Amino acid sequence: MSIDIRLPPPESGPDQPVIKEYSDPSPMTPVQPVQLGPDDTFQFNCHKGIACFNKCCENIDIMLAPYDLLRLKKRLKISSRDFLDNFTRDFAMDGHGMPGLKLATKEESPACVFLTPEGCGVYADRPSACRYYALGLLSMRKKDSPTDEDSYFVVKEDHCLGHLEPKTQTVRDYRKEQGLEDYDAINREWRQIVLKKRSSGPTVGKPSERSMELFFLASYDLDGFREFISSSGFTDLFELDAAEKQILIENDEALLRFAFRFLKQALFGEITIPIRVDAAEKRRERYRQRVEQAERDAAERKTMDQDAQYESLKHESQDDD
Repeated sequence: MSIDIRLPPPESGPDQPVIKEYSDPSPMTPVQPVQLGPDDTFQFNCHKGIACFNKCCENIDIMLAPYDLLRLKKRLKISSRDFLDNFTRDFAMDGHGMPGLKLATKEESPACVFLTPEGCGVYADRPSACRYYALGLLSMRKKDSPTDEDSYFVVKEDHCLGHLEPKTQTVRDYRKEQGLEDYDAINREWRQIVLKKRSSGPTVGKPSERSMELFFLASYDLDGFREFISSSGFTDLFELDAAEKQILIENDEALLRFAFRFLKQALFGEITIPIRVDAAEKRRERYRQRVEQAERDAAERKTMDQDAQYESLKHESQDDD
């Protein structure tokens, strides 16, 4: 299975009113070139009795969104870092190296790492891309619009017999049946951040390494982000109500939504997390102290170099005598 959440590239020009992830599919693509709305119908059914059952899991290329990771690491009862290290692989979402993650495969095999002889080993908490199949999600953003709009399309791969099953349903009913409402409600906000970050990239230059690190931390390493907001540096800069902070410490979903607020503030200057009144002055003072220390270190190194040079010249003079 090679379908994931679709993320549009930056705008290509002023005459393009709508940004799309793909142009007209080639004859070989499994994507059907018809956009569907929530109340449009399609024919498909997948069940254990079908001959192709699990075939789509034997060759995967699945992008993971933040809520996917949250559900999977909680199911496995491991930390975010352990999940990242053992069940994902990195990839770049754009030419600037915006960090993305894909679900890992078995060793020396394109099969999903969670595939078992009985089927999906994490079915109740499977990623959103798996839930959508054999639908794909297409995110589009109209020119000058701050948000994206969703439409859907059918994916027909040669091995899949589910399209021959006599079951027709609306996209809306299928999404509800597959438990996608919670996934989309949280991941949609993240997709909008990705869209804005990618589309603004060419106008502001290559994103800084620090912004990439913050994006990765807030998007994927939820336990690491929890430690981050508990740090003295975060507390010195941001003013959070004690009750709100306690909720963030205890509730993963609340923390993930807060992580998106933090990304919007750090990347785009959308201030929704209060900053302490004296924080700016404290930061300026720390910066002044670092500059002064650097100047002292430089002066000390210069003195040491001059002393060493003097001693070298003195020894050379003595040798000549």
